[in-house]
Amino acid sequence: MTVGHGVTFAHGFRAGAAKAGVKHGRPERLDVALIVSERPCAAAAVFTTNQVIAAPCVVTRRHVERGPLRGIVVNSGNANACTGEQGERDAIAMAEAAASVVGCSPYEMAVASTGVIGFKLPVERIAAVLPDIALTEAGWDDTSRAIMTTDTRPKVTERELHLAAGTVRIGGVAKGAGMIHPNMATLLAFVTTDAAVDAGDLRRIVSHVADSTFNAISVDGDTSTNDTLLVLANGVSGVVPKGADLAMFEEGVRTVCAELARMVVADGEGATKVFEVRVRGAASAADARLAARTITNSNLVRTAIHGGDPNWGRVLAAAGRSGARVDDRRASVRIGNLFVYRSGAPLTVADFDVRALFAAPTVEIEVSLGLGDGQATAWGCDMSAEYVRINAEYMT
Repeated sequence: MTVGHGVTFAHGFRAGAAKAGVKHGRPERLDVALIVSERPCAAAAVFTTNQVIAAPCVVTRRHVERGPLRGIVVNSGNANACTGEQGERDAIAMAEAAASVVGCSPYEMAVASTGVIGFKLPVERIAAVLPDIALTEAGWDDTSRAIMTTDTRPKVTERELHLAAGTVRIGGVAKGAGMIHPNMATLLAFVTTDAAVDAGDLRRIVSHVADSTFNAISVDGDTSTNDTLLVLANGVSGVVPKGADLAMFEEGVRTVCAELARMVVADGEGATKVFEVRVRGAASAADARLAARTITNSNLVRTAIHGGDPNWGRVLAAAGRSGARVDDRRASVRIGNLFVYRSGAPLTVADFDVRALFAAPTVEIEVSLGLGDGQATAWGCDMSAEYVRINAEYMT
């Protein structure tokens, strides 16, 4: 993996950021960014499933459904959510201001916002700084920082794929640390590629990829109003993935998204550990997803991992309430390389050994249900007192 350009790694993309003072009291931080392609892009997106949906998601969904996009304008510090008709007007005005800088139709600009809910977006301040943004290949770094809220570090990755038809590049950036849960989260993720992908193929790929990456992570069980995964393909490489190449391209997009998703979990608010849950032997793939995601979202599991408490029964209990079919007489639970429950019976293990496994910075949990061949993987992080502090003081 080469990390260093993210959304500008693919040919034909430029990016940059500026300080607009979107959030009062924070004039010193980058908080507005532009990601722009030199030519129109096939676009595909996945948005929050929360019924309280922010204005930028409404506007961007409309623009994606209309046709190709040229770029993305994004701000942090203000979610432009729960802002009524004025919020939608402000999101449209943000697209119009960015379009005038890029030299395209407002319908060709995606809009994204993240930050505090319920405050009017200072769109005038955003529009005022957009002309000052220098769009360069080096702008990926400022862009990755401008979209952060409670994140402690940027989240950037990329891949170069050598297909039979030629070489293509994929790069991405994400933000997210809290309100992270399956079915999207307080998450913004932007992926760019220079592959010439059919828009229909891209929509299918993005839907599949989101389900196994960004929809398989949890920090705190809350989904947000602004969640957006947007993928842009500008075709600058001239490489058209078909057949086996298309399958390889999908796997490349999945790899980029999976790395970004794991970075989000690792930077979870107050997190000190990441854990991976693999469910095997479920009655169906859907059951496996239910069980894996419920375990990663269990506060009892997450606090046990944080404290190194060898209470592994919480893992099986979480699977049992997930809605998946579970028969404890057939199930097995393994922590790292240590079975603590096998074929329906607990094993005699030393608490010290389980504590040592839970104390590692990365914890692996496997649950085998013995009911079929369904399998799924999900990722979570521990829950600490620091998580409570961060969210108790978010607006102050």
